Amino acid sequence: MKLFYTLAATTALVAGGSVASAEAMKIGITQNNVGVDSYQTTYEKAFIAAAEENPDVEAVVLDAGGDVARQIAQVEDLIQQEVDAIIIWPTNGEAVIPAVRKAHKAGIPVIVTNSNIAEAGFDFVASFSGPDNITQGARSAEIMCDKFKDMGIAEEAKVVHITGQPGYTTAIERAKGFEDRLPEVCPSVTIVDTQPGDWNREKSQQVMEAFLVKYDDIDGVYAGDDNMGVGALNAAKAAGREGIIFVGATNFSVGYEAMGAGEYWGSIYQSPVDDAEAALQTAIDVLNDKDVPFLNYFDTPKITQDNMGDYTKPVF
Repeated sequence: MKLFYTLAATTALVAGGSVASAEAMKIGITQNNVGVDSYQTTYEKAFIAAAEENPDVEAVVLDAGGDVARQIAQVEDLIQQEVDAIIIWPTNGEAVIPAVRKAHKAGIPVIVTNSNIAEAGFDFVASFSGPDNITQGARSAEIMCDKFKDMGIAEEAKVVHITGQPGYTTAIERAKGFEDRLPEVCPSVTIVDTQPGDWNREKSQQVMEAFLVKYDDIDGVYAGDDNMGVGALNAAKAAGREGIIFVGATNFSVGYEAMGAGEYWGSIYQSPVDDAEAALQTAIDVLNDKDVPFLNYFDTPKITQDNMGDYTKPVF
């Protein structure tokens, strides 16, 4: 059962099981920006499918379109609807805290999905469901360092770093994980520059084009996700710059294909389907008074050209 209707500044999709329970849990979700990349598009489809398969769930599915003000309005709309729980994929980990506080004061448990809010808002959150982004960044640093050691350039390699959207917790945490871990495992490797790619392939290609003009010597590129990483790869290919090691996080299908072609070295394997299903189940468990950890992580292993055969190609 699907019904479209208009809310303030947004459109909502209500999804429920085909035989909805009279006591169905009404769970609202406000997402970051569904149209920005295939990960978020796949996440939304998986979330709706999981909600529709559960007769005890009625889901109100919203998309903030990357707009903090819209997301805050969506949280307030969900509070007015008196939903039983709110899931939020924050557009900005700091800016959404007042809205999350309002939900908490209204007695509505809040589950943060995929990208956590800032620590100042933790008291207003029932649980975070998603990847450990600091660990992902650290694992990406290990992947890059291991490759540099194999190549014999770990004492001199120079790296550029393309981050996600400024102010976005995932971008901040992946950057921190990478930048903290790299000097621990490869102390002589230098990060020569860092610029945001905003999770956008075209912008990341432009960022990399500028790096290639500015720096004659680039041995590695770390990108906060494969969408940006492949944008950087495209810039290097167009410029005829060979021998650069590309490492990302969140292995997109384009990253997987580039790894198979021998052009992209490694990434972190993360499923948007697992992400979406885990968020919904966490909300259900909270509403059923189950013991749920505050940081409810799912595993995201390393994937490189060497072991990619152990993993199926991502669907996003």
